Amino acid sequence: MRPHHTKNKGDLGILYAQLDLAKKGYGVLAPLTEHEAFDLVAYKDHTFYRVQVKYRKAVRGSVYVRFSTVWADRHGIHSVPIDKASIDLICVYCPDTDRCYYIDPFAYRAGVMLRVAAPRNSQTKRIVWAKDLTELPITVRGVPAGSPTPLEQSPALGQSPRSDDAVVTRP
Repeated sequence: MRPHHTKNKGDLGILYAQLDLAKKGYGVLAPLTEHEAFDLVAYKDHTFYRVQVKYRKAVRGSVYVRFSTVWADRHGIHSVPIDKASIDLICVYCPDTDRCYYIDPFAYRAGVMLRVAAPRNSQTKRIVWAKDLTELPITVRGVPAGSPTPLEQSPALGQSPRSDDAVVTRP
């Protein structure tokens, strides 16, 4: 594998996310196309979770996750914000920690910085610790199996944002 090829990094992130979710007891479903807003679907307790996976390295003790999709073509580099209504969860795989972190996309506006190491300035307030996001957040509702309404009209999409200070995880 070429070490810096973004497609390979994305594929590796998806493999680690599948493994981590399977270890947590989720069934993992893969879409037949790469052109959906989500990379995989996790299923547990009669609920589907549409998961977008990101591969991010730690830089200076932090993993920064922008809520956007970036690609390049012959017309240049393009960046588009993610459609939060089309996903339920963001899974971030960090090769430096060899862990997956789970983020409720409605809990943050345009992105989030996850701390994997203590800051050099000893800051303690308003830090989002990556170690607190190793389980699916309880605020993520997913889509119930057998739901009669289309995904776009699902009540799970009306998730309410939570405070950046409160990190709640699924039991």
